[in-house]
Amino acid sequence: MSVANDEDIPQGERKTVTDFCYLLDKSKQLFNGLRDLPQYGQKQWQSYFGRTFDVYTKLWKFQQQHRQVLDNRYGLKRWQIGEIASKIGQLYYHYYLRTSETSYLNEAFSFYSAIRQRSYYSQVTKEDRPELVVKKLRYYARFIVVCLLLNKMDVVKDLVKELSDEIEDYTHRFNTEDQLEWNLVLQEVAAFIEADPVMVLNDDNTIVIISNRLAEGTGPVLEQGMVVGQLVLADALIIGNCNNQVKFSELTIDMFRMLQALEREPMNLTSQMNKPGLQDPAEKPTKRENPHKYLLYKPTFSQLYTFLAASFKELPANSALLIYLSATGVFPTGRSDYEGPYDFGGVLTNSNRDVVNGDALHKRNQTYKEMHCLHPGDLYPFTRKPLFIIVDSSNSVAYKNFTNLFGQPLVCLLSPTAYPKAFQDHSQRGSLFTLFLNNPLMAFLFISGLSSMRKGLWDKCQDHLRKINRDIAQLLTHSRSIDQAFLQFFGDEFLRLLLTRFIFCSATLRMHKSFKETRNYPETYPSLPRDELVENLHLQKQILELASILDVRNLFLETTMDEY
Repeated sequence: MSVANDEDIPQGERKTVTDFCYLLDKSKQLFNGLRDLPQYGQKQWQSYFGRTFDVYTKLWKFQQQHRQVLDNRYGLKRWQIGEIASKIGQLYYHYYLRTSETSYLNEAFSFYSAIRQRSYYSQVTKEDRPELVVKKLRYYARFIVVCLLLNKMDVVKDLVKELSDEIEDYTHRFNTEDQLEWNLVLQEVAAFIEADPVMVLNDDNTIVIISNRLAEGTGPVLEQGMVVGQLVLADALIIGNCNNQVKFSELTIDMFRMLQALEREPMNLTSQMNKPGLQDPAEKPTKRENPHKYLLYKPTFSQLYTFLAASFKELPANSALLIYLSATGVFPTGRSDYEGPYDFGGVLTNSNRDVVNGDALHKRNQTYKEMHCLHPGDLYPFTRKPLFIIVDSSNSVAYKNFTNLFGQPLVCLLSPTAYPKAFQDHSQRGSLFTLFLNNPLMAFLFISGLSSMRKGLWDKCQDHLRKINRDIAQLLTHSRSIDQAFLQFFGDEFLRLLLTRFIFCSATLRMHKSFKETRNYPETYPSLPRDELVENLHLQKQILELASILDVRNLFLETTMDEY
């Protein structure tokens, strides 16, 4: 307490300060305990989060009600209020990560936004304490992540400029060693913002922000006569382990795109965007709007398997689990007489944190399998429940060699293993295959050599694409030779959209003149009937019409040849 004479303080005011100190200490203690909670499993964390949130609610309201006493008797500084608001923003963000409820992102944004609007951290620069400035820089980095997830790109650009100025001031004043780290943060976010290959422009040349979350009318609806399964996508693992791909925080651009494809547009939980009101996450709607997700950036095999086992264990009845793998391919080293599920390689897992005995021995002996790799056989135990796998990798075809041992619905969507030279340079800014699953029109424009477009034409193309999606849904549900697994997953809105986008991608690449080799095309397990779907003449006609709207029809084959 910054008070000269303790005896002069009235009893009531002294109690106010004591209560505030207790709540502040308790909140810090609970917040620090969050990192000790297991990251997997959906039950263990809820009561602890609830208690933490409870204390922060009391602390926030307490400092609002007793601000004058705390200013006079405790010496409460504005940056300390900012710290409390920042912690509440972090709590909401972690609720989003744990539950996949996008509405909590709005709440995090609300608190982070208030900190900036009310300049809570503005006095930090006057204090000769570098650790306080670092708190401010970290606040900016967290705010940027939330804004990226909410597609608030205008705010992101403002924040990046402010952060850049703050970093320059920080390094100039304190001559610190972490200047390179903070400059790397700036470079990463700049690359992340520029990752989209196509800009959509208004008439005044301002950029239109395109959201790729599921909104009303985005996906094809189930029409009368479509017989599909009742499975619901309940859980998803989104795994990113690509070398040299654009990333920010622990999200690669592919992970970022895929997580948005598995979410609905967020709604506001509170309408007071400028005045943070505390919406208790415990009061969330009972119906889960989005499948629960785990985001795993460069996991080791042990980590990946632990999270996968937790998802598998908690998967409700009549539900499906999705595994999305965006990772560098691992290819088999030797040949064996018997070709089993460990003989085709797979995708890379991170070796940095896994200390495995005998690693050096393995390097010398070609008869052993690669251990820092997720092989198709590693997923066999989890096919006891409905499993939907997406593999975006240079060795995605390894996962064609599956055997459905347990008779449960099982589908693998597999990326092309190579792209024509003209499109290879773009791989650092995200995979073309994942772009098709996230934003098929942008992917179509990119392979058509278009880098910008007016909003009016964009909307016209989106309308045409919705018609194509409806037609694909009709073709798929009326196919006589399609494997039933596809239909069993088709009842879920998210999986239905992914399947229709996959078929659109597959049909489009087969028609594009630059994509000439078999390895340029996506594949599936089980196989899709080509003549009824990816090479269907009606679908090809619709794709050519889309190309005509864009005046790029010359890039596509008028009819596909037999060998394609």
